[in-house]
Amino acid sequence: MSWFEFDWVDAFTNSAFGGNGCAVVHGGAGLSAEVCVAYVRETSLVECTFTGPSDVADIRVRYFLASREIPFAGHPTIATVAATRSRGMISGDNLTLETGAGIVSIGLQGEQIEMTQVAPQFGAHVPADLVAKAISLPQEAIISPPRMVSTGLPFCITVLRDHDALRAARLSEDALRKVAATAGYSGSDMAEPFLVTLKGATDAGDTFSRLLMAPPSPPEDPFTGSATGAMAAYLWKYGLMTKDSFVAEQGHDMGRPGQAVVTRVGPTDAMTGIKVAGQGHILMRGQVDLPETAQ
Repeated sequence: MSWFEFDWVDAFTNSAFGGNGCAVVHGGAGLSAEVCVAYVRETSLVECTFTGPSDVADIRVRYFLASREIPFAGHPTIATVAATRSRGMISGDNLTLETGAGIVSIGLQGEQIEMTQVAPQFGAHVPADLVAKAISLPQEAIISPPRMVSTGLPFCITVLRDHDALRAARLSEDALRKVAATAGYSGSDMAEPFLVTLKGATDAGDTFSRLLMAPPSPPEDPFTGSATGAMAAYLWKYGLMTKDSFVAEQGHDMGRPGQAVVTRVGPTDAMTGIKVAGQGHILMRGQVDLPETAQ
């Protein structure tokens, strides 16, 4: 057993209990995947990160769900940078992170943390009727063809007609497995529909979104930074967003309001990256005693 310093951070918010929580375990990048997954389950959070030294960037970051390691995630990136900065472990206005999805560039402007996600990859189109069954809505609630998009992690971007449809959505795990299979993924948590409407939750927002999740993750994600980048790329590609930079909102109906500023890098037909910016609030910090292997 070894003691590790950790910070519990609410990301995409500047206040306690908003946005999305993430525990950042400093110096834990060398832990086994089994221990990291067990730790995520212990916290009941959606994701946690484990940091360490890097030969190619300022920090190495590993990202874990309650089921497996993933290459990248958005709100844990904001949380990791907020945590390391609060401890004086980084300095300056720019840094880089080594992730499973490649090198991620970070810019710091006051309390705002801006990550540049990799160039979007547009994958399989998924039949709207199949996605509608996965989210328990009529097909006419979907107003644009669902498609897999990744800026580091894939999501089935699904545009809904209004907030009523967004709030009525409920996940069907059996139908979600069919979505994943159609999109070419073996696991249902690789093809979760990211639901978005073209109206903010508040007057300040341009979009309002939800992400319904399959077990063993919690049933809904309060704020999803990686999916927000993928969603923005979709909206720009299909002409659904006219602004070069806009405000994305998520989590308000869960009592965990979160907000990000999303900016396109490059023209709509040749995007080279997506910038997603938000703040992080350090909620608590301490030490955790982790074993070499999970039970």
